[in-house]
Amino acid sequence: MFEIQNYGSFLAAIIVFQLIPGPGTLAIVNATARNGVGAGMAAVVGTLLGDLVYMVAALAGLAAVMHAHPALFQGLQWSGAAYLAWIGLQLLLRPVAGAPLATETRKRAGVYFRQAFAVSLTNPKVVLFFVAFFPLFLRADASSVTLGAMMLHVTLLSLLYQAALVLVGNAVARQLSALPFARRLATRLAGAALVGFGVKLALDNR
Repeated sequence: MFEIQNYGSFLAAIIVFQLIPGPGTLAIVNATARNGVGAGMAAVVGTLLGDLVYMVAALAGLAAVMHAHPALFQGLQWSGAAYLAWIGLQLLLRPVAGAPLATETRKRAGVYFRQAFAVSLTNPKVVLFFVAFFPLFLRADASSVTLGAMMLHVTLLSLLYQAALVLVGNAVARQLSALPFARRLATRLAGAALVGFGVKLALDNR
């Protein structure tokens, strides 16, 4: 669909990555806990905007490589599959601490937007993820429409998950953050899923 290869795996991988707690998720939960839905949604917009900057940069570079060096692009696909599996292994093997959420004083929604945007832009793993992730679901002759469709999918699914986190999931997220077993289980399941994605996509790109 939309000329995206392995479309079902593409959607599933986006959802799995959204479920892995990271700096952006914590920024959203903190903003909502400290100053309500408005602050939480402002943090969501900041996170999405930061991700969009990296997506545009990643896809612009990938588009140039796809058209000029198809063989190099195939190498990127193999590297992306390996990187996906490596992230999964890290989630399976590393210790998971049940760190409590940081406390903050009440601030205006714009402050939380800027904080979340800065968190997203200062996470170097984001651009590395997108550079490794997108080639797994592209052909070397993919059009700009396909690239735009991929960005739209990531943005919309991220918006749906993060908005739900703000509207109904904040209390649950705060409770789970204090339960090390639940955090470990979620992290291990996400790790196993990512290893599986990496292996499957490597086989599909043979």
